[in-house]
Amino acid sequence: MESRTEYATFAGGCFWCMVKPFDELPGIKGIVSGYTGGEKENPSYGEVKTGTTGHYEAVQITFDPEVFPYEKLLELYWPQIDPTDDEGQFFDRGSQYRTAIFYHNDHQKSLAQKTLKELEESGRFKKPIVTEILPAAIFYPAEEYHQDFYKKNPKEYKQERIESGRDTFIEENWK
Repeated sequence: MESRTEYATFAGGCFWCMVKPFDELPGIKGIVSGYTGGEKENPSYGEVKTGTTGHYEAVQITFDPEVFPYEKLLELYWPQIDPTDDEGQFFDRGSQYRTAIFYHNDHQKSLAQKTLKELEESGRFKKPIVTEILPAAIFYPAEEYHQDFYKKNPKEYKQERIESGRDTFIEENWK
């Protein structure tokens, strides 16, 4: 039986921190760090980092929805971010670090909207949820040294998570 393949694209601040939570799970076929949502064609990290390209740092996940449904990806996505921060994530500031769910079809859009509404109604956060739900745009893979950063540079990755405040925020707001 041939497996199906779909894409899920999530922006959650620094893309280095958005790979590991999804990596090596059943049905996840690959994760690419990259840039999406902006105007500049084939942007470089240096260009995106300026905040002038309109791009988000994001991850694009290739998955088999029969093995790992999109709903489960959303359940993993939300607790990785501060959905109330419209100026970046943790110590990464700027438009390139905003949060967004980029949907690839109407089913994904509907599920993303549903989970956003559930989060808003949960009362978990006092500030409004600002994570956007947007149609998927062209996705440009980031430079090779950004791919699988947590595996290639485990000490730097761990330090980044600690210093950024991401892990503290997750522990205080999602656990």
